[in-house]
Amino acid sequence: MNNAQFFYSRPQNEPVHPYTEGTPERIALEKELERQSNTQIEIPLIIGGKEVKTGDMGKVVSPHNHQNIIANYHKAGEKEVQMAIEASLEAHKQWAVMSWLERVSIVLRVAELISKKYRNLLNAATMVGQGKNAFQSEIDAVCETIDFIRFNAHYVSEIYDDQPHSEEGNLNRIEYRPLEGFVFAITPFNFTAIASNLALAPVIMGNTVVWKPSTTALLSNYYLMQIYKEAGVPDGVINFIPGQGSKIGNVALNHKDLAGIHFTGSNGTFNHLWKSVANNLENYKSYPRVVGETGGKDFIFAHPSARVDEVATALVRGAFEYQGQKCSAASRAYIPESMWGELKKKIQKNIRMIKKGGVKDFCNFVNAVIDEKAFKDITGYIEKAKSSPDAEIIAGGTYDDSVGYFIDPTVIHTTDPKFVTMEEEIFGPVLTVYVYKDDEYEQTLELCNGTSPYGLTGSIFSQDRYATVKACQVLRYAAGNFYMNDKPTGSVVGQQPFGGARQSGTNDKAGSYMNLLRWVSPRTIKETFIPATDFRYPYMYEEKCGR
Repeated sequence: MNNAQFFYSRPQNEPVHPYTEGTPERIALEKELERQSNTQIEIPLIIGGKEVKTGDMGKVVSPHNHQNIIANYHKAGEKEVQMAIEASLEAHKQWAVMSWLERVSIVLRVAELISKKYRNLLNAATMVGQGKNAFQSEIDAVCETIDFIRFNAHYVSEIYDDQPHSEEGNLNRIEYRPLEGFVFAITPFNFTAIASNLALAPVIMGNTVVWKPSTTALLSNYYLMQIYKEAGVPDGVINFIPGQGSKIGNVALNHKDLAGIHFTGSNGTFNHLWKSVANNLENYKSYPRVVGETGGKDFIFAHPSARVDEVATALVRGAFEYQGQKCSAASRAYIPESMWGELKKKIQKNIRMIKKGGVKDFCNFVNAVIDEKAFKDITGYIEKAKSSPDAEIIAGGTYDDSVGYFIDPTVIHTTDPKFVTMEEEIFGPVLTVYVYKDDEYEQTLELCNGTSPYGLTGSIFSQDRYATVKACQVLRYAAGNFYMNDKPTGSVVGQQPFGGARQSGTNDKAGSYMNLLRWVSPRTIKETFIPATDFRYPYMYEEKCGR
């Protein structure tokens, strides 16, 4: 038995590989990309550590080539969801009482395997299956996944180290119990790292998980599941059940042992989950923890003192990296009138330089959007702009889904600050610009604050510190992650814990100790060394008290 007192020190962030031409890592990744692009795999359910094949099949295709089937997957039915819940509850008996050091050791091995052994595998799967270019995949599927794991191990050390004061004669301590029941993890397509963290964050705190992955991220998510197994995550601790969300959710949300939901996805889906939990409160063993990050209508706000080149770069990167399919992507911009003429030309020039295409060509800055539904939704907004007298498309506006779901980076200039593309989440490569009068800076800050129901990310560009401070004050609740002189994307674990409020979620800050605290139910334990033997207190030992 290891009775050493252990503390996992604060780690360094995983270094990002640049994949420059001719480097060994570039050559190895290109080889793996080619292999996965020309391979079809079969993806089963994994329940209690065993592969389960239902025969109810679906297909996974590459977004940039939707005729290329890269996987066939089995869909979970109600019976399999029930099996996954039972496996999770059975695994909970041992996993919940295992030493936190043992749990952390297993999870840290996951990070090491991704960093050293499976870097190319996971990168290529994210590129081929989710349409990310090499850089976007590297910072997500590899580096952020590893950072979540290593920093969570450090935060676990800090959490368990936090113990209450004890006075003479007794000993007080807090036991950080995992939740009683199973955690339902529902993960998105756009970040492999988020999919991993939504499952592993509860797990590292001693919980067991039923994991419903996104259909459009199944390739990378299935490989994650295999890595977990190789690292030694015990059978049943994580149960992998792809399939129809409503069918899986109906069973999980109505189960008495639902202990929590860890979610990233659309605002509508999260609202449905929350309402379903509320309608079932009397049936649960305990109140489920509901933790979610949802939509955003993220902004870049430029003050007249801002530097044009910096704003132009931030707009292009912030709006069009990963085709605008980041929760944090810049979707609306507020630009002063005095800057707009020059800025417009720079944006148009930058967009003309952008190359678009499949993920194998490392020159491509923009790739395909995730699927047909996204393509139709996004292009619907572009068509609304084309037909409106209040909007003008100044760049892009074209699209083609004949081979892949490609949409050109599109910039809309609107004279209506409440135009539909200024208010509604689009989740694609569409940026809308509203130009304000220079002397209406503060009024426009208030406009920005009140335009969107979301509150995820936003940024201010300014060389005037008073103006910057004013923006920070007015936009206090408009962004849970606020950036000064930077694009509103690219949060790094351990540096900018991520999450927003309002209709953007519960703001439990993934990548920090705050999220991990949601997955424990603390028990305070007091031990008295010499218990009292007389009910009377000292002040009662007086003559008149009849001692």
